Amino acid sequence: MLERILEPEIMDSELDAREYATFDNRAVNDEFVGRALELAPPRGYVLDVGTGPGDIAVLFATRAPALRFLAIDLGEHMLSMARSNVSQAKLGDRVEIAGLDAKATGRPAGSFDMVISNSLVHHIPDPEQLFRELRRVARPGAGLFIKDLLRPASVSELNGLVAKYAEGCTPYQTQTFHDSLHAALTVEEVTDLLRRLDWRDVQARRCSDRHWCIERAAALPS
Repeated sequence: MLERILEPEIMDSELDAREYATFDNRAVNDEFVGRALELAPPRGYVLDVGTGPGDIAVLFATRAPALRFLAIDLGEHMLSMARSNVSQAKLGDRVEIAGLDAKATGRPAGSFDMVISNSLVHHIPDPEQLFRELRRVARPGAGLFIKDLLRPASVSELNGLVAKYAEGCTPYQTQTFHDSLHAALTVEEVTDLLRRLDWRDVQARRCSDRHWCIERAAALPS
């Protein structure tokens, strides 16, 4: 098994933002939001953790008009892009963009009816801090959809995934994908983390050749 090699927790240079903006994530975002909609409550408050440029929050809000969103990130360039995207979509009344640390949001316990996160966990040096906070701010029975990259078992597997999914990308994007895979967790590591937190009603599973996910359909508040 490959050793985990950390990436920077916050990747927010002008180059990061520019390269991210040129990458076509529409199909990936559409797949993520499609599954999130299946798990979402009919109405309520959603926390989008590590929103980046806000693409998922905007798409989700567009498709679910009864939901409100708090979309958080720590990257100033990403937050600026997110605010612009929300404004262009005319969703400012339902999507709030905020510069908050996902490991310590400062929001009251049980604030959210759903928590979503796409490709944030591999940036966090100690993911237990993140999961502890997400569990705290999610109400009992809240919907969950946390998806992240899966660390490959070998260098050859990693290189194969990079060759398969980074074809046509810039050298910067290719290297970033390589490094992100190397920084990712395994299903076993996520499962052990959930066990340490005694988070018994959720479990991690492999959901693609390069992703793990945690899913829970929202239950209506009692």
